[in-house]
Amino acid sequence: MDYRQLGRSGLRVSALSLGTATFGAGGGGDVPLASDVALARRIVDCALDAGVNLVDTADVYADGRSEQVVGAVLAGRRDRVVLATKARFARGDGPNDAGLSRGYLVRACEASLRRLGTDHIDLYQVHERDGETPTEETLDALDTLVHQGKVRYVGCSNHSAWHVMKALGLSERLGLVRYVSQQIYYSLLDREVEYELVPLAIDEGIGILVWSPLAGGLLTGKFRRNEPGPPGARQSVRTAASEPPVYDDDHLFDVVERLVDVASSLGWSPAVTALAYLLGKPAVTSLVLGARTEEQIAENLAAADVVLPDEARALLDEVSALRLVYPYWHQARQAPDRLSPGDRSLLGPYLARARPQRGEATTLS
Repeated sequence: MDYRQLGRSGLRVSALSLGTATFGAGGGGDVPLASDVALARRIVDCALDAGVNLVDTADVYADGRSEQVVGAVLAGRRDRVVLATKARFARGDGPNDAGLSRGYLVRACEASLRRLGTDHIDLYQVHERDGETPTEETLDALDTLVHQGKVRYVGCSNHSAWHVMKALGLSERLGLVRYVSQQIYYSLLDREVEYELVPLAIDEGIGILVWSPLAGGLLTGKFRRNEPGPPGARQSVRTAASEPPVYDDDHLFDVVERLVDVASSLGWSPAVTALAYLLGKPAVTSLVLGARTEEQIAENLAAADVVLPDEARALLDEVSALRLVYPYWHQARQAPDRLSPGDRSLLGPYLARARPQRGEATTLS
């Protein structure tokens, strides 16, 4: 297992990490089912044996039961893992039972500590943007939690680039704790984060934790053009509640078909190939892998030992390439002489064809 530095921190985390959104989902009520705990223990055992040291959860997963299950299966070996959780979404019906206000955030952290059965959270992440709470208030609350010893590091999730930059600027100006990571959706199918969030991470030293690196299972090779999905899978790639949403079926299946071909030529599964593709992307620190079975987590953990050949990466880059939107096509054409490493992470592949010759078309694909 490869271990990577998490942003501008001294914390090292495994390149593959364990997501626990499915833990505790087997039943309702306040207490997890014994069968849920037993299955989660086997999945965690498999992950730890493979070298995983980051376990990620959230207070809303399974209405809090995920944190309870994680706490139960880590009892006696808590120090072996970097434990991450999140807060932001509603955990009650009151007007102050959601968001990132000081009152709610401190209360949410203390509730997570109780459910997890620990005295500290290694990485506490704000799960989503709260546009109604001043960012200064959120950062000050996180700073307080760090200085109280309840939290070691803080990160954000599902933020726009300007949200992250605003927070980083306020942290520097006010002397408050700084985000060391952002947890974002990123996959071979959807590379929009390469417009701004990846360049920001490179430029500002923010670690990237990737949720749903297999695009909700769409990149496992089980969904094919004009074929029904596997039994037990979502009925359609366009189900209303699906994350990520699918807007272009042709693009989806073009990517899947190329992925399956590349994986077959290398002797790997489509899932392992898609994960290896992301592990080679700039600023990516760790891929958060969910699993419903031991077999599933064991198969996907094999990606830790896979390095995608340059030729295979080029084929996947081509089929999943972003269209340069403004101002990026303008930067590629007019300012290629003074690009930062962050700029080049997006614009580099386009520079050779960014300056059309006389009489050539000017559209960049």
